[in-house]
Amino acid sequence: MSIGEKIYSLRTQKNLSQEKLAELLHVSRQSVSKWETDASVPELEKLHSICNLFGVTMDEITGREEKSSENDPEMNKLLKMYGSEEDIDSVIQKEEFEKIRNSGNEPITENTAKEEQKKKREKNTKKKVLITAFTAVILVVVITVTAIFGPFLVDNMAVFLGSLGIKKAEHTFVLVHGLGGWGSGTGINAYANYWGGGTDDLVTYLNEQGFKTVAPSVGPLSSAWDRACELYAQLTGTRVDYGAAHSENHNHERFGRAYSTPLVPDWGEKAGLFDKNKINLVGHSFGGATVRLLCSLLEYGSKEEKAATGENTSPLFTGGKGDLVNSVITLCAPHNGSSLATVLDKIGNIANIESSTELLVSLCFSLAGTLDSGAIYDFQLDQFGLTSTSGDKNAFRKAFDAVCSSGNDHAGYDLSPDGANKLNEKIKTVDSVYYFSYSYSTTNETDILGIHAPKLNTLPVLYPFAIAMGSFEGTTKGGIVIDKNWRENDGLVNLISAKYPFSEEWCEYTEEKTEKGVWNVMPVRNGDHGTVIGLNASATDTHAFWVDMFNMIKKL
Repeated sequence: MSIGEKIYSLRTQKNLSQEKLAELLHVSRQSVSKWETDASVPELEKLHSICNLFGVTMDEITGREEKSSENDPEMNKLLKMYGSEEDIDSVIQKEEFEKIRNSGNEPITENTAKEEQKKKREKNTKKKVLITAFTAVILVVVITVTAIFGPFLVDNMAVFLGSLGIKKAEHTFVLVHGLGGWGSGTGINAYANYWGGGTDDLVTYLNEQGFKTVAPSVGPLSSAWDRACELYAQLTGTRVDYGAAHSENHNHERFGRAYSTPLVPDWGEKAGLFDKNKINLVGHSFGGATVRLLCSLLEYGSKEEKAATGENTSPLFTGGKGDLVNSVITLCAPHNGSSLATVLDKIGNIANIESSTELLVSLCFSLAGTLDSGAIYDFQLDQFGLTSTSGDKNAFRKAFDAVCSSGNDHAGYDLSPDGANKLNEKIKTVDSVYYFSYSYSTTNETDILGIHAPKLNTLPVLYPFAIAMGSFEGTTKGGIVIDKNWRENDGLVNLISAKYPFSEEWCEYTEEKTEKGVWNVMPVRNGDHGTVIGLNASATDTHAFWVDMFNMIKKL
């Protein structure tokens, strides 16, 4: 039985949930989940805490058999003389004792054991001295060579490696837009840039600065799952596969558009002796959920999809590819949903509308059903059959039916606190990937009941949303409590939600110690939801932010 299986057995015997055990051990629920599935092993300190909590020994939880010395008088004698069996010296004495006793020589004495131990220590000491001296000589040579030839080596190393066919790894930055957004290749981008705030082409600027950057377009109203599938197909130059199990559960087509040319053609290719070309996934707003899910699927795959299709499963769902991602960066992302969705539903309830969010999504789907996908704005709802339907008298009806039968397979649900909570159950961080989150605040707490009001420099269109979120308290249909801690916001996303997913580990970012597999939470910045992409912000400030961020990632 593995360590994870034993932790699971001990927890269930005590009728403890993963959340309760995590609380008792001061870790996240996800850490407990990783331990029990043997995805990771608890640190030594946590193992001791687990042993103390359940009243078991370290040997019992790690699988080492406990060895009793009650019937071995000679061993008892040695242990009494030299200490406990757990001490390093006692272990050495035990080994020497067994070796001498089994050799057939004369009976062991106390002096014999001491002499054997002394000889072994002297031998080990000589080895350590020789190794230390050899290491010191090597260091002196390396330092001397570096001091003399360092500048030459730095200037010519790239040329030298290139002559050997060894290229330096290039980690492409992949920018993923949020709800209602678009990428570089769409018709609307010729008139207004999403990345750059409508006036400045941020993607072009970053490429000019030497950062390999692409900005694909995924379904602006689609669910995080569907968007992740579309993003993978574009990166690899393949046909979109939404998964057989997922598509059946949500009543839409399994396959979508085909992309003949990969957006990142060298993704995964070997570079250098020990590295490969990876991607840095950057998600703004709902794009944060998209990139988090893609990274999780690449590493862990999907059991449901593999069970449904076997050998015909898309590579996205087979797992084992987490090393293709260098970092995940989220900007103003609703990791735990946005209370704005709950506010809209509460307002709709007054007019006997069960779900205002779903109604709005239905209206948007209906609009998509009346427009050709070749128009300026592409809704990318092929999986629901809502493309090229101009002139269809039943377009609106088809769109409404698509939303109703989708089983919440749309962005509106994933953006709600309840939907985000369900989504977070599917997503796990990858131990080999860096995670960073940037959050913005555009509200100040007022003296009036402690509500948050928007600052004067907030984008005017966000004023009503900032006020609604800054004064709301309530409970979602799923039982999530929206309290005063949710009031500070950026106009669309609550600050508490933008920092990190509640179910995952996090730490405050420090340049000296940037951790993998946990959220490195950056300091809160002043601005609203669009500031980070250049909306209602100067091009100079926007460029400086992105260049600094990308340089930070390149130095990792």
